[in-house]
Amino acid sequence: MSLLQLTDTQISTWVASFILPLFRIGAVLMTMPIFGTTLVPTRVRLYFALAITVVVVPGLPPMPQVHALDLSGLLLIAEQIIIGALMGLSLQLFFQAFVVAGQIISVQMGMGFASMVDPTNGVSAAVIGQFLTMLVTLLFLGMNGHLVVFEVLTESFTTMPVGSAMLINHFWELANKLGWVLGAAMLLVMPAITALLVVNIAFGVMTRAAPQLNIFSIGFPLTLVLGLVIFWVGLGDILNQYQPLATEALQLLRDMAQAR
Repeated sequence: MSLLQLTDTQISTWVASFILPLFRIGAVLMTMPIFGTTLVPTRVRLYFALAITVVVVPGLPPMPQVHALDLSGLLLIAEQIIIGALMGLSLQLFFQAFVVAGQIISVQMGMGFASMVDPTNGVSAAVIGQFLTMLVTLLFLGMNGHLVVFEVLTESFTTMPVGSAMLINHFWELANKLGWVLGAAMLLVMPAITALLVVNIAFGVMTRAAPQLNIFSIGFPLTLVLGLVIFWVGLGDILNQYQPLATEALQLLRDMAQAR
């Protein structure tokens, strides 16, 4: 009775066909919003990455033969981590646009001091920014944005095979989109800023017309209340503001992955 004979090449091929996709998928899950936050334990993210890898590996193109302790194998692993991290960070830009928008609105309406610890990132952020982040998270999950991310991630193994990705182009694409965050945030808050500017101008006219009026005693609470009302009215159009930004963010992800 003969025993099963396995060569080093066969073992290396089997290991590479699973390990290399695992590092790219794991890097995406560790850096992307929602799944990559501190609210999701690292062990859960690792189990999730293992489960996705087991499902998608049979349909992936053949992986290059590498040796686990060879320098070329370590470079391929580093390449997969960088590609996955860039894909995750491109989605972070989309969510940070709403955080910046909330911060701008908070400062304009006098609620810049109202901040709380962000449970997702562990830093202090404005309350309105936290509200917008939770709202966008629900919209992203409700419209199956996470499924689009997983689809692009799976297709990236065909469009950017292991060992042939051009990372410089992806760094350049991501750097060009950094200014997009501030521009998107300004588009989100422009109606609220304009309305609050009119309110402040009205307070200035009142001060000139009645100098004895203590504008500071009534200006701050009135600005706060009017700011909340303006923000509440603006939420009625949040879906129309969310859709083009989400489309732009997912298109950036597809462009980076060179997907269809």
